[in-house]
Amino acid sequence: MLGRFSQYWQRIDILTPAATDAKSRTIHGNVYVHPATNHRLLQPFFIKQKGEALLKERDYHLVTSHDFGFFYNGIGAAWLLRGKNIPPVSEIHHIEGYPIASTNREKLWRLAAKQYIPFIAKQGAYFRVVNQNIEDQLIQFGASAEKIRRLYSVYLDLELYRPQSIAKEYDVLFVARLAQNKGIMILLDAIRQVKEAHPEITLAIRGDGILKGKIEQFIIEHNLQENVIFLPRVEDSHAMPELYNKAKMLVCASTVEGNPRVTIEAMACGTPVISTRVGIMPEVIQHGENGLLVDWDSEDLALAIEQLLDDSQLYDAIVVAGQKSVQRFEAEKIIREYALAYHDIIESEQ
Repeated sequence: MLGRFSQYWQRIDILTPAATDAKSRTIHGNVYVHPATNHRLLQPFFIKQKGEALLKERDYHLVTSHDFGFFYNGIGAAWLLRGKNIPPVSEIHHIEGYPIASTNREKLWRLAAKQYIPFIAKQGAYFRVVNQNIEDQLIQFGASAEKIRRLYSVYLDLELYRPQSIAKEYDVLFVARLAQNKGIMILLDAIRQVKEAHPEITLAIRGDGILKGKIEQFIIEHNLQENVIFLPRVEDSHAMPELYNKAKMLVCASTVEGNPRVTIEAMACGTPVISTRVGIMPEVIQHGENGLLVDWDSEDLALAIEQLLDDSQLYDAIVVAGQKSVQRFEAEKIIREYALAYHDIIESEQ
């Protein structure tokens, strides 16, 4: 994304949190990466200090912050820009805890969003959102619709993500972190139910996380050892299209998402998608036409899986319609719209 995005700018400076072995470096010729050296809690101080140093060296026309959780980046950006005539953009890819808070931490983050959004809106900030759901939530929190730009963050290389003539190895594919908000336990319970009519159903899981032990315990308790497979990490993005093509369908059971890339990538590969109504999915999927939408309920999900397994006519129709419907996310087009929207903000503020 940065390789394409950087072509629309003379220079981009990125202030990042600390990371193991992270060093300052330059990529794509004009993108300068500046990692912090302290804990994330101190990120606002780093943004203020490093940002002030950069502003003394050259003029900047826009400052954006990728905002989530407790909004360290946005707080730092607001502090940095106080008294300066540079338009800020708060990028909200998803709001933690919406539509469903699955942990106490997400409940705290949801409360933080209710405080941060009105605060930053009063500072005159613009907002970049990546789906209609987030736009609606920001307006409810007090952001002005005129200040919101809906700019998608799914960038598809359509030469890479396309159907392949390879055999199907898995009935259902799940690609995500093994975390509570990804809905993996809902999916496992759905597979348990589907097994009654389809004893040999296979679920392939590509992901790691804190719930792996709980998942393995569920598999043993419900005798799913022959039905669930854990896949190793794929080598690179070029291996992902092959993985999607090996599956009869992909399931997203998340309670919180922005633009879940795996769903759009799978659809581009001709792999039908079943998803909860999170993030961009209600905008992309027309239920029963190019995919299936389900509630956060294992019985509802089980019925949808069985529907795709049993109804070949529906399955084939969704394959064709699903692939066609995501062509609009072609990378060059989406990134161009993203960059030019920021140019428009700059021009409107001059």
